[in-house]
Amino acid sequence: MQDHTRPDPDALIAQMRNDEARAKRGKLRIYFGASAGVGKTWAMLSAAQRERTAGRDVMIGVVETHGRSETAALLVGLDTLPLRQLPYRDRTLPEFDLDAALERKPAVLLVDELAHTNAPGSRHAKRWQDVQELLAAGIEVWSALNVQHLESLNGTVGAITGVRVHETVPDTVLDEADEVVLVDVTPDELTARLAAGKVYLPQQAERAAKNFFRKGNLIALREIALRRTAEHVEDDMRGWRVEQSGATALQAWNTSGAILACVGPHEGSAQTVRTAARLAGQLNVRWHAAYVETPRLQRLDAAQRDRILAVLKLAEELGAATAVLTGADIAQQLTAEAQRLNCATMVIGRPEAATGWRLLVSRMWLQPALALSLAEQAPALDIVEVGRADSTRRLACAPLGLGHRAGNGDRDDGSNSNHAADDDDDADRPRAQWPGYALAAASSVAITLVATPLLGVLELTNIVMLFLLGVVGIAMRFGRGPSALAALLNVAAFDYFFVPPRHSFAVSDVQYVVTFAVMLGVGLLIGQLTAGLRFAVGVSTSRERRAQSLFELTRELSAALESTQVVALGAAAVQRHFGGRALVLVTDATDQLVRPLAPPPGFDASVADWAFRQGQPAGLATATLAAQPWHYVPLKAPMRVRGVLALEPARPRWLLIPEQAQQLATLARQIAIALERVHYVEVAQGAVVEMESERLRNALLGAISHDVRTPLTALIALAESLQTLPPDQHAEAARAIVAQARQLHALVNNLLDMARLESGGGAVNLRRDWQSVEEVIGSAIRAARPALGDWPVQTALAPDLPLVEFDAVLIERVLANLLENAVKYGAQPVVVSATVTPVSLVLTVRDHGPGLPAALHGNEQTLFDKFTRGQAESATPGVGLGLAICKAVVNAHGGDIAAMNAVTDAEGGGAEFTVTLPRRAPPALPELPSS
Repeated sequence: MQDHTRPDPDALIAQMRNDEARAKRGKLRIYFGASAGVGKTWAMLSAAQRERTAGRDVMIGVVETHGRSETAALLVGLDTLPLRQLPYRDRTLPEFDLDAALERKPAVLLVDELAHTNAPGSRHAKRWQDVQELLAAGIEVWSALNVQHLESLNGTVGAITGVRVHETVPDTVLDEADEVVLVDVTPDELTARLAAGKVYLPQQAERAAKNFFRKGNLIALREIALRRTAEHVEDDMRGWRVEQSGATALQAWNTSGAILACVGPHEGSAQTVRTAARLAGQLNVRWHAAYVETPRLQRLDAAQRDRILAVLKLAEELGAATAVLTGADIAQQLTAEAQRLNCATMVIGRPEAATGWRLLVSRMWLQPALALSLAEQAPALDIVEVGRADSTRRLACAPLGLGHRAGNGDRDDGSNSNHAADDDDDADRPRAQWPGYALAAASSVAITLVATPLLGVLELTNIVMLFLLGVVGIAMRFGRGPSALAALLNVAAFDYFFVPPRHSFAVSDVQYVVTFAVMLGVGLLIGQLTAGLRFAVGVSTSRERRAQSLFELTRELSAALESTQVVALGAAAVQRHFGGRALVLVTDATDQLVRPLAPPPGFDASVADWAFRQGQPAGLATATLAAQPWHYVPLKAPMRVRGVLALEPARPRWLLIPEQAQQLATLARQIAIALERVHYVEVAQGAVVEMESERLRNALLGAISHDVRTPLTALIALAESLQTLPPDQHAEAARAIVAQARQLHALVNNLLDMARLESGGGAVNLRRDWQSVEEVIGSAIRAARPALGDWPVQTALAPDLPLVEFDAVLIERVLANLLENAVKYGAQPVVVSATVTPVSLVLTVRDHGPGLPAALHGNEQTLFDKFTRGQAESATPGVGLGLAICKAVVNAHGGDIAAMNAVTDAEGGGAEFTVTLPRRAPPALPELPSS
């Protein structure tokens, strides 16, 4: 039976990793209040003084006293970080010095006014982003925040007070704070402080008392602050219960599903997103935001498209996963997305009240509201309708460089078939449609001219078909607008030229009115359907292009074997998809980002290095150094960050489109994985080479330690014995010394020969000449005679051996080594034979010993490896290089060498080594002159 009380191992591992990450991360304490003047900064400085007295390293990064003497008095004794002076236009702005704080790294750093907007030129656009980097560096940060600066409450507070602030902080910053200290005073006390000049200067206080600091406003803000703090405390309590009770407590707090926020083209969609974020926070569920682009919404101008992208970016900042959907039916697409994401609640904006002709059209066509359509298609879905707010969200034009490109004809979902195509402004788009309208009119004239001679031949119903065919052709080529014009002109032409009375718009038969209506309706319907089909084709083409680019990059990267290939392929793939310029920066052996030798204009290596070290995107279309013209993405592989992808896109707006942002992230991920794969391939190859080198070194040292030490020890002992031996034994000792010296000489010769053969990367320099085989065999026997001793060597040579072209010295060395090997491991007699074929010379050296070891059967070629011996543990001297030298020499001649057990005959078996050398016919001898 399953034990439901046993904790989930995966959950425990995730919890351990989370605890480890939080242990390395600094703590964030936020002093939270309903409005300015409640005493947040005073409370923060008071706590800092207590911590300083207790011995902690407390430093002020930036604190705004606003001229309050009581607050300024608390600065005494606290170390203060000098502010950074940033030039801006005609003046200098003091700003918090983030780099100095990271270098100083105090235990506690006070950074006031969390929602502050940094001056242009700062690393981050907002101060709360500076705080995030400080926390990542392990610094504990204290800050202060008013309730109206929370992004999700910005619209609500603005509607209550009539004053809207533009400096906001995402709710996730407050949610992730380790401590939230509520600083609360009553509205009456706050009003008294304002009147006493403890909040603002007198002239500012007077204006504030009439507007923001009205008692009703303060009561409402206090309630919101208390509720928001209570939500944070509730989250802490829930987390504590989960940690204490494990999975059981988690089940008790489980909810029914996620939230889907519907982003529309109207200006109040930002309020929809904020409300969805608030609901998700209260219910502790994940949430998503989606925008559905229909063929009608495709024709929105640049300002409206920018507003939609800004709202989607706001949703991402508030913690949502965003998506752009395409389809003709908004309700159907949203319902399918909600079912796919398992969402239980959908948040939509309240539609604008229809008046005048809009109300009339709505009633005539019986168009249901979005909420009703959603309710019909998903009866189990909870639908929350958000009230409209007089607020909007827009993109900043400067960072994205939207200027003259803002109105390009590309659709924001990336469905244009060629992103490098036309850059015309929206103002030029109507002019681009004029050829379609002109051809629509021309087609109507052409059909009229063609059908007029056929009036007596064809029925009017068939002539109607001709006009409808023209509408279909125009709709397929030019879309909705020209096809509607063609339908109207065709109805008029059919009425004027073909319906009696002709050349008049009067109608003699009322039935023709039905014909006109049907003809016009069919023409408009065909145009609408064709436009939708063109839109769907564009979307499918865009998706196919994105999938194709990923497929091509994956296929190319799978064949890359070096990091330079990955860099080139990755940059080319990103540049093909996004246009502009792209760079892939990788790390060196010291794990430092390698900067380009010739950086392109606008590229900032310091921003790329920051993105690499922090593992976060930076530059264009981000919250960090957004004024940069380049977008920097860290290449995060499964193990660590492998580099940075830098992109200067041809369409800066594309980086704000969720699908395109996901495409860029996927491309970066593929490049990072390929870099990591190549890195580990190089590591594996290096490890193999190192292991092989270590094996050879150990084998060489093991062989030399035995085979060099033994003759040296014998030589020393024999030399010392000469002093004590009688003169008649000196000759025998001398012969023993010579034998040991020859053995050591042979060993050193083998080592030197192998070093010489491999000195040129394995290439052997041959001195080929036409040689007599009999002479070379005789020379080899004489060279091996010291090792052979009194062993007999038999030769079996064909009587008609021709001259063969080879290096006589090296082949002699091969035969000598084979003879010495036969003496070491075989038994006498040794037989050397030579035969020829039309294309080869075959040399054989055979002994009559026990043959090759049984362990080598089937693996005889391993005998020719370096430092390999027939018997690994043997008293027979040698380091296992003789046969390796033979193989190297024979292979250099283009031949082959093999070892096998000889066929047993009357004299026994033994081991047989066969050398096969290629041969060609010798040159003809010159004719001798006649005497």
